Amino acid sequence: MGTFGINASDAPTFILTGFPGMESMESWLSFPLFLFYAVSIVGNTLILLIVKEEQILHQPMYYFLSLLSINDLGVSFSTLPTVLAALCFHARVISFNACLAQMFFIHLFSWTESGILLAMSFDRYVAICNPLRYATVLTNACIVAMGLCIVLRSFALILVFPLLLHRLPFCHPQNILSHAYCLHVDMIKLACTDVSLNSHYGLSIVLFTFGLDSALIFISYVLILRSVIAIASREERIKTLNTCVSHILAVLIFYVPMVSVSIVHRFGAGLPHAVHILMSILYLFVPPMLNPIIYSIKTKEIRRRLFKMLFRLKS
Repeated sequence: MGTFGINASDAPTFILTGFPGMESMESWLSFPLFLFYAVSIVGNTLILLIVKEEQILHQPMYYFLSLLSINDLGVSFSTLPTVLAALCFHARVISFNACLAQMFFIHLFSWTESGILLAMSFDRYVAICNPLRYATVLTNACIVAMGLCIVLRSFALILVFPLLLHRLPFCHPQNILSHAYCLHVDMIKLACTDVSLNSHYGLSIVLFTFGLDSALIFISYVLILRSVIAIASREERIKTLNTCVSHILAVLIFYVPMVSVSIVHRFGAGLPHAVHILMSILYLFVPPMLNPIIYSIKTKEIRRRLFKMLFRLKS
């Protein structure tokens, strides 16, 4: 295959990877993945419907939760087409432009999720540390502005990825990806030229977004904890901290797999390919699946509405 040029006919194709060495079992191995998809899509859709229908949930905290659910649906739908094609129909070839588009949306939703989790930590900070100003600080206009800033920041930073990738030549006979979907770090490994600019830019925006967001989330919880410690009653302290549990769990299930994937990609060259696949699954499939479950379990109003919907279906 020749190098990538301007003409569409010169564009390379990429080959998606399922479970190498276990091709005969892929149908069975893919079942848990599609269970993750089903739980994620149904769970996040239900969260959106419940927040829309329950008047008591028309609060900043649950507006941010709705943004998180929309974003998690985006994560699921951005990977579903190629995973379905590769594992169920063995259609593993993907064009450069299709791979580029998928890569763009996967990273866009990942960066956006980080921003949403930061906004949710700010919500908890204001609610606990400055409750008297909660309604005046987190107005509907403020929430919309925060949401737009989060999306625009992610879009502006990720837009550079396709531009940088377009300048790279791909001259290998087979451009075999490590997963059943396209990631930036995976694509630049296949280029037959110096990719230091792509690599340095990718690392820079990881530090600027994930690094900065996680640091600010940590600071917000240090301030929250300081405020909670000042509360005299032990019961009130527990009750106050309980309002943060869902968000803390959402932060952990997002950042821990993400950091693990980054470490495995950069320093795990000698690890079995199954480890890379497992880490990528944890990173992209588990947070969208677990977030609606966590909030359904920990939020009384959402739980009550879910029970009502289930009883209605039974009757």
